[in-house]
Amino acid sequence: MKLFRTLSLLLLASMIVFTGCKTKQQVSAVKGKPILANAPVIIYKTKADFLMHVPVTLSDDKQSLTSYPAPSDIYYGGDLAYPVTLANGYLLDKRGINGNVAFTKWTYYEYSRLAKTPTPAEIMKMILENDPLIEMYDCGKVNDFNNLEEDLNKIIKSEKLNKFKRIK
Repeated sequence: MKLFRTLSLLLLASMIVFTGCKTKQQVSAVKGKPILANAPVIIYKTKADFLMHVPVTLSDDKQSLTSYPAPSDIYYGGDLAYPVTLANGYLLDKRGINGNVAFTKWTYYEYSRLAKTPTPAEIMKMILENDPLIEMYDCGKVNDFNNLEEDLNKIIKSEKLNKFKRIK
């Protein structure tokens, strides 16, 4: 009985120590959905309205795919990962796009209903625009902002995007 009590106390003490030592990752929110504080903030403007269309990543020469989602990967916080509309036609990315983004003919809804992930050849045939960007900026990390959407809109409206790294 004494051994059991000693082991129980050791186990309890271990749990307290290890629980107390864990670091909590800061989180922020976009449209009420939590995101990691160190997530990159990418905003962009496109030549046409691709808001509803699934993005993929092309090679530098635009001839092949380097990254594309499975139908189950196009969700963010349980909802389809549409970008967030910001001021002056800018969009806040929630999918992890970069300067080699292209948009497919599939809408998020259509793509989410596919039974399996399309092949790269199938996806290449569905590209709507392989050079859709007018501008793209890396605005740092989420934790650089107090209120992500509100702060970005203020920066956009005050025409101070030049303080960020321009990707395109």
